[in-house]
Order: sequence, then structure tokens, then C-alpha cells
Amino acid sequence: MTDRFPTASFPATRMRRNRRTDWLRRLVRETQLTADDLIWPIFVVDGENQRLPVESMPGVDRLSCDLIGDAVSEARDLGIPMVAIFPYTEDTLKTPDAREAYNPENLVCNAVRAIKMAVPDIGVMCDVALDPFNSDGHDGLVRDGIILNDETLEVLCKQALVQAEAGCDVIAPSDMMDGRIGAIRTALDGAGMTDTAIMSYAAKYASGFYDPFRDAVGSGGALKGDKKTYQMDPGNTDEAMRETALDIAEGADMVMVKPGLPYLDVLYRVKQAFGMPTFAYNVSGEYAMLRGAGEAGRLDYPNVLMETLSAFKRAGADGVLTYGAVDAAKILKDR
Repeated sequence: MTDRFPTASFPATRMRRNRRTDWLRRLVRETQLTADDLIWPIFVVDGENQRLPVESMPGVDRLSCDLIGDAVSEARDLGIPMVAIFPYTEDTLKTPDAREAYNPENLVCNAVRAIKMAVPDIGVMCDVALDPFNSDGHDGLVRDGIILNDETLEVLCKQALVQAEAGCDVIAPSDMMDGRIGAIRTALDGAGMTDTAIMSYAAKYASGFYDPFRDAVGSGGALKGDKKTYQMDPGNTDEAMRETALDIAEGADMVMVKPGLPYLDVLYRVKQAFGMPTFAYNVSGEYAMLRGAGEAGRLDYPNVLMETLSAFKRAGADGVLTYGAVDAAKILKDR
């Protein structure tokens, strides 16, 4: 027993005293979850009046740009401070050079403009990676089966610039190429976009929990091979610390651990070591398990959702990207 914790034993100490009523449990709660802690990822699709369910993610739809304003307005009214945009790209737009990624009129840029027009007082975050646009389904350019690092950086910078020019507030590189944070920071600053923030996917693991997401953006079927040469080995934690330190040194304003639940230990270490604004991604597979089990009557979805989000906060996250953000915000509002 350390000096920090009480040494008096039962019956002088009765731990249940502080649990006996709802108001008392709320009064002494160590970890608080609010809508301010939530980021809502949204999938966008071309066309008009399109609301297309993602089969592998119950309760999640792909939305066309004409519908996205109402959806984001609801999120803003529930207190959610930021949304993150991910595109479903048609196969005809996917090329080996991923040039659609830096088309200033691409789906992501149009979605950002639509959101900023409809809901100017909410933050917008954009993913920077080539997998939705690459005919190989990889986050970087591919030559002879090798994912190219330095050549990819040039494309990522172009992608980040068109997103920022469209009104994106937070650039979020998820590609895991070496040096991409410094390259993007230099490109943004050189274009006069010094206020555009960068949230780095600093510790992104080669995980099996991403499959529903790949279905949602249409990259799963295109993927040739795997992503283990650039996403992290699930057995490593010291490597995550090095990755995070490098990204901070290169100019990241915020850092992220992805996935969330299997890597709470990494999340804790990152927050403790660097004291940076630190986020967790409650990824598609994690969400699909909870929501699917809830719909099957195996779990109480609202309860396990809130318990999961509280776990991220307890481990040190300042915020969480979750497909259940709107669900969670509604639960919090009704409490």
C-alpha cells in the first residue's frame, strides 16, 4: 500500500459509502465524459439525396453532400465539436498515382465546403492517405509491390493543401509514411496556412479491426497484399513512443492512437510521456461489434458504448473518434 492510498481498514473504511446514491457517485467520479470529447467520422458519397447504409457497420450511412449539412447540424446541436470526413470513391476515379486525392473538386473538398457553408461553427478534420484513391488500395504509391515513401510524401502534401484550401481545420495524416508530418507542415506553412492544425495518426497499428471501414470507403476490394510494411506491428509499444516523438518534433499539434480498445496501454503511455493533446480512434471493427451485438440483443448497446468511451478517457485520451458519437451525445444529453 502506498502513501497515496488510505491504510485504514474495514470497518473504519467502507468503500461503498461513496457508491450508495446516484448523486454521490456523480460527485466523486474520477473520469468525466462529455460531448466535447467526441469526434464524429462521416462517410460521404457522390450524387444527390444519397443515404446508403454501410452493411458492415449497423447504423452508419454514406451521405451525399446535399444531406451532410443537416447531419452535421444535428451533431453541432448535440455539442460535438468536430467531424471527420472519409470518402467512398468510385472505382473509375482510382488510379495508380491516386491523383483524385489532390483534385480540388474531389468529394472530400466538396464535402468540406458543404459543411462550412451549412455549419461554419463546427470543426472539420480530413484524412490524409491515398487508400480511397489508389487503385492498389494502399495508403501510399506502389511500384513493383513496394509502397514508396518519399514519392508518396509529395502526393500527400498536395492532398493536404487542397483540403486546407477547401476549409479543413485539422489535417489528419493516417498513411504512416516516414516524415509525412514535417513535409505536410512545411507545405501548409509555405502556402500561408499556418493556422491549419495537424492531428497525427502517430501510432497506427496493422490491425484486423479496420475491415468495416475499408468496406465503407470502398478500398478493401482493391487492396493488394497487406499494410504491414508501414503500419505498426501489434506487438510493439516502444516503437509507438518513437513514432509519436518523431511526429511531435516534426510539428504535430495533436496525436492519435489507432485502434483504441486493443491499445489502451499504448494510449496511456503516450499521454503520460508527452502530455500532448492525445486522441483514440474507436475504429470500425470495435464499433461494429458493440452495435451489432446490441442489435442482436446480446449487449445493451448504450451502456457498453458509454463504458467503452469512458475507458478511452480513463486511459488518457483527450477525445475519441467514434462512429457512435451522435448516439453517445444523445445519451449524455438525456442524462
